[in-house]
Amino acid sequence: MRVRERPSTMDPSPILALLFAVGAIIGGNALEGGHLSSLMVFTPFMIVVGGTVGAVWLASTNEELKNAAKLTSRAVFPRHPDRRKLLDDMVKVSNVARREGMLAVENLLPEISDEFLKRGLRMLVDGSTGDDVRRTLEPEVELEEHHGTAAAKVWEGAGAFCPTVGILGAVLGLIHVMSNLDKPEQLGGGISVAFIGTVYGVGFANLFFLPLGNRLKKIVQKDAETRNMVMLGVIGIAAGVNARQIEEMLSPFAGHGHEKKAA
Repeated sequence: MRVRERPSTMDPSPILALLFAVGAIIGGNALEGGHLSSLMVFTPFMIVVGGTVGAVWLASTNEELKNAAKLTSRAVFPRHPDRRKLLDDMVKVSNVARREGMLAVENLLPEISDEFLKRGLRMLVDGSTGDDVRRTLEPEVELEEHHGTAAAKVWEGAGAFCPTVGILGAVLGLIHVMSNLDKPEQLGGGISVAFIGTVYGVGFANLFFLPLGNRLKKIVQKDAETRNMVMLGVIGIAAGVNARQIEEMLSPFAGHGHEKKAA
């Protein structure tokens, strides 16, 4: 009765989506007669990236930054418990609890790998009521969702700062251009370089930072949904709800965005 997670194999869709977007922009620029080399200028890149990193660092706590770094890997290497398997396990536990009593559930605990489910069932074995389980686990679910959302918002914050820092880079470039008005042959190139900062700022924000933050928020919400599903199941087992009712109650969770059976 081991609760399996979906394999944390690589999901190429985020990388493919980013490459598609960047490729479309570079391709459009080439069709207009632009050259890739004209967009690859180090100074605007340094201003935009460095300024954005500094602003995000100042706006976020160290804990949020650490959580954001841990969470980011899940955009490409997703790990989600198999809800269908979780449901099957809770149905089996319910049958054992109704047939043999709650103490018999203790023999099943070593076979359960999902720590959240195991904690809830252990509380029942130790004599806790459904209300005790709710009071203990519900704040944990809310707190983990809060921390996860805050971590995802680190990237959204980067998306908010980045265009403004890009404008700052453009203004600095124009200041440099204005100081060389006595050299008209350099004005065109100087203005071009100045506006590359804006391109970097808007591009990084809308092609990477904001979409990544949005994707991570959805991952956090999905995790919270799974924990709420487990908590409702454990509370149902505590109340003596029969296995068929538990399955009917939790089937919407198991069928939403998840495979019915793990391979």
